[in-house]
Amino acid sequence: MKLDPRFLTHVTRGEHYMISTSDTKFKGIVKNNETAAFIIECLKADTTEKAIVDNILAEYTGADRPTVERDVKNIIGKLVSIGALAE
Repeated sequence: MKLDPRFLTHVTRGEHYMISTSDTKFKGIVKNNETAAFIIECLKADTTEKAIVDNILAEYTGADRPTVERDVKNIIGKLVSIGALAE
């Protein structure tokens, strides 16, 4: 799974945004928290849900696997719902 290249990311003043371009079904801007931004950065290369969870657990201490798995699944579900992931 990978971020659709028609969605661009931008950081300004510490705020993380994802912007739809071109002919996407979603038209708009998504403001992401730090976790969502990290997941989206992982999705810039072809990856798996498990690899994203592993990357988060390696980056952030104190996070437990079940919570991270749930959060990653939730964010990926939202990205799928707006068409932000390439098939």
